[in-house]
Amino acid sequence: MVGNRNVPTDVDITRNAYDDIAGVYTEFVKGHLDRAPHDRAMLAVFAELVRANGSGAVADIGCGPGRMTAHLHSLGVPTFGIDLSPEMIAIARQQYPELSFEEGSMEQLALGDASVRGLVAWYSLIHLPPERVPDVLNEFYRVLEVEGHALLAFFATHAPDTVEPFDHKVTRAYRWSVERLAALLRDAGFTVHTRMIREPAPDERFQQAYLLVSKLR
Repeated sequence: MVGNRNVPTDVDITRNAYDDIAGVYTEFVKGHLDRAPHDRAMLAVFAELVRANGSGAVADIGCGPGRMTAHLHSLGVPTFGIDLSPEMIAIARQQYPELSFEEGSMEQLALGDASVRGLVAWYSLIHLPPERVPDVLNEFYRVLEVEGHALLAFFATHAPDTVEPFDHKVTRAYRWSVERLAALLRDAGFTVHTRMIREPAPDERFQQAYLLVSKLR
């Protein structure tokens, strides 16, 4: 895909990087949830809260090959996926033809105001330069219904109130302190309900973090 001159260079870099490794990445993450009880637990809590608040769609932002979209659908919440990479979207559509996947950017979601009951950003903020994260969180808030829930997963830092770049295997990425990202979510209007940090598994370099929030007004 040819880059749009109105789109920041890093967006094209991230899109192209994931296009290039889409097949390899799909194989790499296959079956990962079976070995990730903390991930399954957070997704289950999120799905239960969404179901309890009535029917409505869930947006999986940065869905990649669709594994989280499919998992959430299996938990009883109607979920669709959005991803920057057209190659990832093609794989998701092939693997899960019964679900809906669209190419798109989290910075300009093609969704109406208050149009989704839930939203998941599963390690999808990590490549975004920190100065643009507040606008994305505002965008998440815009598309989420009142009393809707959002779940974010990301790489954590040890030091409070910090953001640290690191050499992600695909392209430049950032680790966040839970406190700092939680503060930005509150600034966007969200209420923070759950913070969880787990230690890295043997094949991971960093702590992993989860934030579960809601839109109450």
